[in-house]
Amino acid sequence: MRQASVVSPNLSRRLTIRKPSLISDGGIVVTQNRVASELGARVLKAGGHAVDAAIAAAFAIGIVEPWMSGIGGVGGMLVYEAASGKVTGFDFGGRSPKGLKVADFALVPGSDGDLFGWPAVQGNINTTGPKAVVTPSQPLGLWTAHKAFGRKPWAELLAPAIALAEQGPVVDWQTTLLIATAQADLAKDAGSAARFLRGGQAPAPPAANTGQQLRLPMPALAKTLAALAEEGAPALYRGRLAEGIAADVKAMGGYLSAEDLAAYAVRTVEPLVIGYGGQRIHVLPELNGGPTLHAAFDALGRISRKPGKRPAGADYAAYAEALRAAWTDRFQRLGDAGERSAPTCTTHLTIIDRDGNMVTLTQTLLSLFGSRTLLPTSGILMNNGINWFDPRPGGPNAIAPDRRVLANYVPAVMTGPGGAIAVGGCGGRKIIPAVFQLLAMRADFGLGLDALFHLPRVDVSGGPEVVTDRRMTRATLAMLDKRFDTVLAEPVVYSNPYTIANGVLRVNGVNEAACEPFSPWSEAVSEAEV
Repeated sequence: MRQASVVSPNLSRRLTIRKPSLISDGGIVVTQNRVASELGARVLKAGGHAVDAAIAAAFAIGIVEPWMSGIGGVGGMLVYEAASGKVTGFDFGGRSPKGLKVADFALVPGSDGDLFGWPAVQGNINTTGPKAVVTPSQPLGLWTAHKAFGRKPWAELLAPAIALAEQGPVVDWQTTLLIATAQADLAKDAGSAARFLRGGQAPAPPAANTGQQLRLPMPALAKTLAALAEEGAPALYRGRLAEGIAADVKAMGGYLSAEDLAAYAVRTVEPLVIGYGGQRIHVLPELNGGPTLHAAFDALGRISRKPGKRPAGADYAAYAEALRAAWTDRFQRLGDAGERSAPTCTTHLTIIDRDGNMVTLTQTLLSLFGSRTLLPTSGILMNNGINWFDPRPGGPNAIAPDRRVLANYVPAVMTGPGGAIAVGGCGGRKIIPAVFQLLAMRADFGLGLDALFHLPRVDVSGGPEVVTDRRMTRATLAMLDKRFDTVLAEPVVYSNPYTIANGVLRVNGVNEAACEPFSPWSEAVSEAEV
């Protein structure tokens, strides 16, 4: 047993943060940003399906939190239909370019210091720059879901994001913090520097009492979004816009081609269904966090215990053991072995409409600001999806051309006695343990979202340590310390040692929604509030 601590010496021990869940008979949108949540809620108020609200909120949050996600990214989603109980999956994960040259990714001593701690690649070209880009799939993923479930016109759903892009997101303290963390890389790319830096530095918000705002306008991106609104998402993959994207990437030294864009296809899939405690947990199959969540619940089901009224030491120990087994399975079968995650990135949204239909959607640029490459013609900030691949040759997840990426996100829907719940989160490998525990604690204890999102969690992200929460009881911490190598941490605004999760729940016709209390921008907004 080895115990370490990452508790902040500057955080008050008496600090208490709560963000109560929201209960409503109407629809609710939960995202990592209040602006996006409000826009989605307006769509629900106007009679839109949960998928319509998800689309409006997803495009909007790509503007107000451009470092997390956007049309240059990838993702996946599940749609739950309340009337039938059916869950449909849309897999729009990334795919590496056909022209990728494996020989370019030469290993050098050290590790990359990014999300997964891979062995370092010369020039960090697998994490930053145009060679790190995989085919952007978010627009086509949302378009495909809209074709299946949408009620509102596509162009109408994109209109708020276009207006936001023309104005640009407001610079506040968190904008300054996040831009500052990536400032050195952003300064190397002309487009990124022009959009995010001012005089080569991270912009700072005006004083609060001046009544002034500083914004980061995105006129080129607004024009691109307008083209997608008018012509549909396929415009990004064939035609003049696609050719411009490919030409920009090629001019910058990357591999993505017009052929890669034209060949991309969203996969509409039957979810992988996990049985646990009378519940049915639906996740995306194959190359994401779904199979690892399956392995965790299989392992948990084999551990003998009797849950009480609330999670105790034995429960947290069981969750940690199950997650350790799941990561072993993932590393052996999928080759996703690496080190601890870096600061949280990615965006997750959950939506429930007045009829009980749900969407759980994760979209991402992968790392913060993705590849930190902004295309000059279209204004798109591009992903760095190549970073999902192991740069070491020969493994099942090795870098290769025309290969689907192995992602960590895991949008999930659980149905059974006690209603339906949809959850997800952002934060690299930290997503899987967070989603696992939220669902397990719901199944084990029948807790509502307000209780679930304010309970401590452990983090087991594939490394040797179990991250424990300072808010746990002394007895729980002592039990975990005795059984595992532990790192004592506490949820903070930046960087959160767990994950930023959110979810929706429907029981007996009443909707509940919650988001991570320690995420200052996250918000659940009901249609009754807009």
